[in-house]
Amino acid sequence: MNQTKIANNTEAKREIQIGQNWKEWAVEHKQILSIFGILIAITFSFAVLTDSFLTSNNALNLIMQLAPNLIVAVAMTFVITTGGIDLSVGSILALASALTAVLLSAGFATPVVLLLVIMAGILMGSINGYIVAYHAIPPLIVTLAAMLYVRGLALLITGGYSVAIASDSGLLTVGIGTFLGIPVPAILAILIMVIGIIALRHTRYGTYVTGIGANEEAVRRSGVNTKTVKLFTYMFSGGAAALAGLIIASRLGSGSSNIGLMFELDIIAAVVLGGTALFGGAGTIIGSLIGVTIIGVINNGLTLMQVSPYVIQIVEGIVLLIAVIVNIRVFGRKRM
Repeated sequence: MNQTKIANNTEAKREIQIGQNWKEWAVEHKQILSIFGILIAITFSFAVLTDSFLTSNNALNLIMQLAPNLIVAVAMTFVITTGGIDLSVGSILALASALTAVLLSAGFATPVVLLLVIMAGILMGSINGYIVAYHAIPPLIVTLAAMLYVRGLALLITGGYSVAIASDSGLLTVGIGTFLGIPVPAILAILIMVIGIIALRHTRYGTYVTGIGANEEAVRRSGVNTKTVKLFTYMFSGGAAALAGLIIASRLGSGSSNIGLMFELDIIAAVVLGGTALFGGAGTIIGSLIGVTIIGVINNGLTLMQVSPYVIQIVEGIVLLIAVIVNIRVFGRKRM
């Protein structure tokens, strides 16, 4: 009898502990849970408003569209978590797209093109990171300038025209191929996301990134080379944007210097909406995934409803504004 009573008490305590753990987890992740609820509500709304939203073809199309955004959003999460920002990712994406088509047209092998394009993105990111980290120039100014001159480079090498990619090019697999029935872009996006989650939460680098955003001077005094950490973060951002440009060029079958306009704002909006602190010190890859999906679903749903693209741009601007306001209310304004 006593043993039964003890067992019942133990089970009750275990259930109470589990309940407390769930409550603590819910409080800690309240912003992610709230935006996930918003995603569900938006998805349900479009499912009711248009018959084609929940079709398999539209789901596949949405996945293909979101993959490049998610790849760049993962890298942008690291950048914003350090207290920085990267406005050049759209231009680097365009440069990568243009380089891909031009190099293939020049007869370069697919593996060489992949390597050169990714290296070009990393180079652009390293220039941003070096100036931000080693010359203490505000990242807003540095990456705004890069947004202009990198786009200029893309226009220069293409002459402002789209450059076609041969239909038999092996590179097309990157954008439209599948592996075990899963689109290759989705596999790449998931891989980058998993790497990002592990790096941000379970490595020293991720700890340094978060620490720099919260209190860079304290991290520096603890013996960490904060300049190198920031440099690597911007290199990651440039490389991710280049990979996204490769995927888009492969999917469209052409490279263009005119793609990626306003792309950086969509990414920043998604990351901030997802719960990464706009002024640094807190970042979440899962939140960025949800943020990217929300913006993608809104864009996709309104397009299916044949809403004017001008109205869609207005909606995206409002979403960005709301995301910034909520983010500042949740995390507070960073003290200078």
